[in-house]
Amino acid sequence: MNDFIAYCGLDCEKCEARIATTNNDDELRQKVAKEWSVMNKHEITPEMINCTGCRVPGVKFPFCESMCPIKICSSEKKNETCADCSEVATCEKAAMVLGNNMEARENLGISGSFS
Repeated sequence: MNDFIAYCGLDCEKCEARIATTNNDDELRQKVAKEWSVMNKHEITPEMINCTGCRVPGVKFPFCESMCPIKICSSEKKNETCADCSEVATCEKAAMVLGNNMEARENLGISGSFS
């Protein structure tokens, strides 16, 4: 599996935080920080917008580094991604992404409905 596919199936290569990091694009960092602050109802600074991808070595966005319940669960279970988990179809954590993101499901090779 592509190392840039996150535990949840999102494609880190399409993430603006990773793009800003890869291109050292401070203007994009400012844009993303503003959008994510509104979306998450929490202040996110441009300095926080640094991430290489959640499953590859390097810097991580703080949420992706240590607060993402999907990453925490997959890591604890020693799964490469949610696709490796027998409970994925009924998992509330995985459903946060997989319940409404067909591309993430396709990236993980998962079909069917989610709780």
